[in-house]
Amino acid sequence: MSGAGATARISSKPQTLEDAYSPPANFLEIDVTNAETHGIGKKRYTDYEVRMRTNLPIFRVKESSVRRRYSEFEWLRVELERDSKIVVPPLPGKALSKQLPFRNDDGIFEDDFVEERRKGLEQFINKVAGHPLAQNEKCLHIFLQEPIIDRNYVPGKIRQV
Repeated sequence: MSGAGATARISSKPQTLEDAYSPPANFLEIDVTNAETHGIGKKRYTDYEVRMRTNLPIFRVKESSVRRRYSEFEWLRVELERDSKIVVPPLPGKALSKQLPFRNDDGIFEDDFVEERRKGLEQFINKVAGHPLAQNEKCLHIFLQEPIIDRNYVPGKIRQV
């Protein structure tokens, strides 16, 4: 196809002030940041800040920040697999070779490893939380918004108010 019509643009309507300043469409932003390692010896672990911002009606709290360990991401994955109909994406690996004794580095507490894991956890939680069926699961709301995960919670769906 050639000629003047070949590169014709789709006409767009000019943005009005009302469009520019109206509330944005539904959004859900989750960042996994600020990795911190705590403890010594066998009690040593790393946790991450999980920050959420949203305007989705299903979430009663619109902004939250909690700290989560890898094992708590595992808990969420197990809960979602058991209770929901969604295919839950994998977590970043356990890195068992990094946990072997007699290493000449910091293993799972090395900065590079912690950063790689942080990226993987952020991808995981964004894929999960972006799924409309997962957004109805009580375990996701607990994970994103409750300071401490109650592992004895009663699984179920969130009802929109």
